Amino acid sequence: MRHNSVRLGSANLDRLAPRIRRPAYDRSRVTPGIVHLGLGAFHRAHQAVVIDDCLAAGSTSSASSWGIIGASLRSPDTRDALAPQDHLYTVAVRAAEGTEHRVIGALLDSVVAREKPAALVERMADPAIRIVSLTVTEKGYCHTPQTGDLDERHPDVVHDLNNFDAPRSAPGFIVAALARRRALGIAPFTVLCCDNLAANGHTVQRIVTQFAALRSKELSKWIADAATFPCTMVDRIVPETLEADRDAVAAALGMRDAWPVMTEPFTQWVVEDRFAAGRPDLAAAGVELVSDVKPFELMKLRLLNASHSALAYLGYLAGYETIADTMQDPHFARLAAQVMEEAAVTLTMPAGADLAAYRASLLKRFANPALHHRTWQIAMDGSQKLPQRLLGAMQDRLAKNLPIATHALAVAGWMRYVTATDEQGRAIDVRDPLADELASLAREAGPVAERLAPALLGVAKVFGPFGAEPRLRDAVTAALARLYKEGARRAVETLVSA
Repeated sequence: MRHNSVRLGSANLDRLAPRIRRPAYDRSRVTPGIVHLGLGAFHRAHQAVVIDDCLAAGSTSSASSWGIIGASLRSPDTRDALAPQDHLYTVAVRAAEGTEHRVIGALLDSVVAREKPAALVERMADPAIRIVSLTVTEKGYCHTPQTGDLDERHPDVVHDLNNFDAPRSAPGFIVAALARRRALGIAPFTVLCCDNLAANGHTVQRIVTQFAALRSKELSKWIADAATFPCTMVDRIVPETLEADRDAVAAALGMRDAWPVMTEPFTQWVVEDRFAAGRPDLAAAGVELVSDVKPFELMKLRLLNASHSALAYLGYLAGYETIADTMQDPHFARLAAQVMEEAAVTLTMPAGADLAAYRASLLKRFANPALHHRTWQIAMDGSQKLPQRLLGAMQDRLAKNLPIATHALAVAGWMRYVTATDEQGRAIDVRDPLADELASLAREAGPVAERLAPALLGVAKVFGPFGAEPRLRDAVTAALARLYKEGARRAVETLVSA
């Protein structure tokens, strides 16, 4: 029988080859304790794998009460792919030496929020749910990244304030569910953000309580006093799944998986140990439980994410499709290292942290030839990412009177990218919440660095007051002028050879 004529599912697990890992527990005994908002590839390759490990390691009946209900806020695609296979799916861990396959069983069910928003609120209000976790990307919080405050004029926020029981946004669902729990006398859940926001737990708490205050000051105070919002740092590279990946997984399994996820061997999750209603034994699954996540969060944002963004914008402009392709160019590999080196001096790490080893591991991960992480994919939503990834380190370096030319070239790469026309005059499919505004500014300024750079630096939602800093303006304008004059490949070579 051909491998793609059989679908992955509970009834077929015993047909898998022994080398394929599968749930090491009885799924029929697992009950939900977590609702996850944002059922994308990253969650399925990261947090869900950890919970799968927790379920496998559990030795008590309570350990089996941490299954996951996944919620896609908009698209039904993931639900439609996974529901026919009992929400089982494959994680393919790719390294240069080969690929390991593992079937994950922690996801018990999935819902599409837009279809039945009230039903999702009801599930989140169930007292069995003790954690609501999120991977909705930076733009999913309906906030202003530069300030970390709720954007009260965001269309989804406006909608949710007029439709309490049928929200659209992640903050809207959280507040609606917590309001329901308060009305029913049920203790609040822990809100566990797993997105790359600065001080993510504190930021989400501020967004949620600000949203709640627009409904009721008493509700906002109850949430602030009784719910918890631990800070976290998550790290694993998870490219999009291509059709060729599905075919490769089907060949390995001997059956079809409609939506496997691809990832790398490395994984890390650092969590502030502050949970309002209990948690699974995360430490048993390799999670680092700490009292202060901030040093690890800044380390990841300013070393991994910043260099990733630099490679994405400049690599895309230079014609490279993936990060691994970009890293084959020694000048771009040096660019990534230089971004990390210059950001490292802005970090203060706890005793025992080895930044040099961490940077070396990042360069190795970026160059992994088995991981096809597209520069275009990483370039998405740059207006939301720049403040955390690049601008903070630039501010800290300027405060120390240190040069910012390397980071400025990365910011200039973003500016050149959001003009929506590449170096060959072809259209760029820019995916960004501010894409229309940025493209309009670019058209008005034209391909002239002295006009375009100040125009984009004036976008307060991205740069805030920092956009008026003369040293920032001069450095970014000079970098953008070099990109227009020399092109990305030559501009990078010039920078790293200086």
